[in-house]
Amino acid sequence: MIPKTHIYTYSGVSFSPLSPSVDDISSMDIAHALSYMCRANGHFSGFYSVAQHCLSCVEEARLRGLPRHIQLACLLHDASEAFISDITRPVKRQLHEYAVIEKRLQDVIYRRYGLDPEDDAMLGAVKEIDDAMLYHEFLALGGLALYDEAPEIFSDPDYSFVPFEVIEKRFLHTLDELYTEDKK
Repeated sequence: MIPKTHIYTYSGVSFSPLSPSVDDISSMDIAHALSYMCRANGHFSGFYSVAQHCLSCVEEARLRGLPRHIQLACLLHDASEAFISDITRPVKRQLHEYAVIEKRLQDVIYRRYGLDPEDDAMLGAVKEIDDAMLYHEFLALGGLALYDEAPEIFSDPDYSFVPFEVIEKRFLHTLDELYTEDKK
């Protein structure tokens, strides 16, 4: 029996999202869970997974000529959602404790993959790309322009449905490639 303070992950780990350990972070758990989670809480015209969004963010970072560690951070920027789900931005802004839990978990995830969670330049680049991709996702899949001006993107994201297992494998391959290369 797992403690009430833990979740049971896809890879079989009894995981505490409230006091996460670097040793309990599994690439498989992140890739699997994010490939099954829909962006925008499912309010798009079709299924577009968080994992697919993260892969699109990596491609955008790559085309902007950003270093590999920022590409890796783009891939992992929503990884906490694999363990605590996501909450829409308007609600999240009202839940201070959720933000604390999310940051603590995301920091542990970044550390697990050799990233500095206090690197403001990295975090700023990730946020800029994430917001730009969000705009274009909502325009393509929801018919809504979120901002007055469209942020420029250099990539051409594919918003079509890609099977879960395909996205999961792409996510894992990209993670392995970026993390392995980043360690060299």
